[in-house]
Amino acid sequence: MRAAHTVEQVRAAEAARMAQLPDGALMQQAAAGLAYAVLDYLGGGYGRRVVLLVGPGDNGGDALYAGAMLARRGVQVEAWLIADQVHEEGLAALTRAGGRVGQPGPTRADLALDGIVGIGGRPGLREDASRAVEALDDTPVIAVDVPSGVGVDDGTAGEPHVQAALTVTFGTLKIAHLVAPAALACGPIHLVPLGLDLPGPAITSLQPADVGALIPQPAVDAQKYSRGVVGVRAGSTTYPGAALLCVSGAASGLAGMVRYDGPVADVVRQQHPEVVGPGRVQAWVVGSGGGKTAARALRLSRADGVPVVVDADALVHAEPADPDLQVLTPHAGELAAMTGAGRVEIEADPLSHVRAAADRYGSVVLLKGPHTLVAHPDGRVHATVNSTPWLATAGAGDVLAGLIGSLAAGGLELFDAASAGSWLHSSAARLALTDGPLTAGKVAATLPRAISLALRAMEQSTT
Repeated sequence: MRAAHTVEQVRAAEAARMAQLPDGALMQQAAAGLAYAVLDYLGGGYGRRVVLLVGPGDNGGDALYAGAMLARRGVQVEAWLIADQVHEEGLAALTRAGGRVGQPGPTRADLALDGIVGIGGRPGLREDASRAVEALDDTPVIAVDVPSGVGVDDGTAGEPHVQAALTVTFGTLKIAHLVAPAALACGPIHLVPLGLDLPGPAITSLQPADVGALIPQPAVDAQKYSRGVVGVRAGSTTYPGAALLCVSGAASGLAGMVRYDGPVADVVRQQHPEVVGPGRVQAWVVGSGGGKTAARALRLSRADGVPVVVDADALVHAEPADPDLQVLTPHAGELAAMTGAGRVEIEADPLSHVRAAADRYGSVVLLKGPHTLVAHPDGRVHATVNSTPWLATAGAGDVLAGLIGSLAAGGLELFDAASAGSWLHSSAARLALTDGPLTAGKVAATLPRAISLALRAMEQSTT
């Protein structure tokens, strides 16, 4: 599991670590990791040209010390000082190693290091920093700790901000590395360990072995009822495909039985002959393509006292409920309709809005987006970071709702069911891309393969 911490948590851990080390040792450790990441990115050092964008704080010091190490490896290093103040020891180290100070302007550098501001920065860039970034033109940028201009603790992205080809961070991930839109500015993340003693994380992101460990597996004496029965109340005569896709997600093999209770049963059974009619279930999935029937379907499902996955047309009828019994699965537009917030506002700050929604409804809330977020009212948040923009296709959310329902019917806590379901859904989408652009049906058909790979990752992690 990947863990992200707040600025306050990181600073406290760094202070404790620095108290155990000689002065400057932690910065040297960070700079060395940064320099090696740069050399790896460039494929070598000799004869390469690197520009340092140097701000006034320790982030600028990291860049300067890394620049000195690069200069000693034959890299031509030029520092652009983006503030009146500078880390004096770092600048002295750079000049001693043969680096020089220059002025922002057109450059033929192979790479730039963004050391303008670190984890203490605010969204957006000052005018002088913005001009320096613009002068880089198409030069690829490695961000030091975080891309300058993003919101480190909330995942927002001010304008302008640095768009990094790679981000090298230290000690632990920060929230901006996992939460869009800031995470979309980071590129791949390279973590340099610093030996920090950190508290529990603010946000986590599941990895394949984590998901594999969550997947309900049949006991040796299992039968179809003991593996869980998931019920689907979705679709309508106007949107029969929503029922098919939701059932396809539910029928991925994770539950022992799928029941369909809706107006297009004949259509569903033509493609899913294993699906049976209404009866007792361990979880319901409600709302996908349900139209005017969604309110009644939600009411009936809640009356059963089992976990309910509330999707699409049922979302506007949702009421507060126990987080063990309800997960809401909106995209930004649906959450806007539920809460009265603006869609653009939600997309700019999804973390704040998904947390607020989880608190307002007392339920687990899954907010779909470039990095889907799953929030529990107790404060836990998972971020799904393995998605693809190709997943933005009609019906994909119906598949996800059915998949989450099957995990819940299999016995998973709703927070885990939503988190694992989101990861498997994204993994299936990536796997399905090998056969060309995505459709929701392809995602559903690839779910068994994604599940198998997650189980294999879990098995390998324990051997």
